[in-house]
Amino acid sequence: MKYTYYIYVSFLFFTLVATSQTDREYTEKKNDSTDTFYYIIEGDTIPREFIDLEEVILLKKLEFTSKQDRRRYLILRRKTRKVYPYAKLASERLTTMTRRLETIERKRDRKKYTKRIQKYIEEEFSAKLKKLTRTEGQILVKLIHRQTGRTAFDLVKELRTGWRAFWYNTTAKMFDISIKEEYRPFDNKEDYLIEDILERSFQSKILERQKPAFPIDYLELSVHWNKRTSE
Repeated sequence: MKYTYYIYVSFLFFTLVATSQTDREYTEKKNDSTDTFYYIIEGDTIPREFIDLEEVILLKKLEFTSKQDRRRYLILRRKTRKVYPYAKLASERLTTMTRRLETIERKRDRKKYTKRIQKYIEEEFSAKLKKLTRTEGQILVKLIHRQTGRTAFDLVKELRTGWRAFWYNTTAKMFDISIKEEYRPFDNKEDYLIEDILERSFQSKILERQKPAFPIDYLELSVHWNKRTSE
């Protein structure tokens, strides 16, 4: 509640500033998504650390302890932005398929429809997914869990068979990829950074926002990791 109150008051303050300066030029400047956003009024720059969306979310300017940390973050950002659309599309396809299956009564017809969708998805994604690196593949596995609420292993098991899912996972392990991997931003530092990247990319309109399959409170998540870092 304290953070929500602070954000609301800040939003109200900047709204009053903007509306009261009717005879002054008002523009908004946005730097790279790793930077702070600014209000500029007659050359005076007022930094703000949030963007106006359906919910006003506090986004602090990123700070890195070293050039190496910054470089790792930027690499992670590039990979996350690359694979997120696949996870988003997988969620959309799964939702469409689930709704369609609910209207099919005969088990034989349901199986036939599932195979047709499976073939379509494989033809649509196979060539693109084969070009992913190992780390991009692992990030994609995590994001699939974020968007669908199910691991890639469980999805393979549902769409095919448990035996195939086992071998899919065994094969993936040869490349240090686990399709059983879950997305856990409160427990895993890399997952937290991925969530940070996603939030900044959504607000910068670089990626199209799609709600995750389970609640993720970005403010609570940020406070959680700030505490862990300061300890």
